[in-house]
Amino acid sequence: MLKHLLKNVAGGPVTIQGPAASTEAVEELAARLQKLTHTRLGKGLVFREIDAGSCNGCELEIHALNNIVYDLERFGFRFAASPRHADVMMVTGPVAKNMKEALFRTWDAAPNPKWVVAVGDCACGTGVFAGSYACVGKVADVVPVDLHIKGCPPRPIDLLAGLIALIESTVAPAEKKAS
Repeated sequence: MLKHLLKNVAGGPVTIQGPAASTEAVEELAARLQKLTHTRLGKGLVFREIDAGSCNGCELEIHALNNIVYDLERFGFRFAASPRHADVMMVTGPVAKNMKEALFRTWDAAPNPKWVVAVGDCACGTGVFAGSYACVGKVADVVPVDLHIKGCPPRPIDLLAGLIALIESTVAPAEKKAS
């Protein structure tokens, strides 16, 4: 037993190498997102992340958007603790029974215009939690969803691409008046 323990301690962790983030792709996506938001909204996006009952895999990827590789704050984007300051609500996980009312109240408290992004397979369609007694259903069953980003969990670069698609599909209030 001691022999196996020493072998494992001395050998270090055994992991597979993850995909390398392309610095150029990240820079391009983030710069494009910044240009779109400042053109259409006049400011950077403010995100509110809501865990409606997930396993926390998607939260790790969402919070990776703030790490030194992606560093969204350099482009004027930030996460807010209050839904009253948020433009985009990023909801993860299937909606648990005890989170249904809280999710709806959070959505109701956010100012207009607001967007809801269902992040991950569980938020888009309950994923591995399908049929659970504690699960109400997918996020779209509780609040209107503007964008579904699938994956278990989706990579940060997929989240950036999804946010670009969201901004490109929306029309700013000034653009609506001109029409």
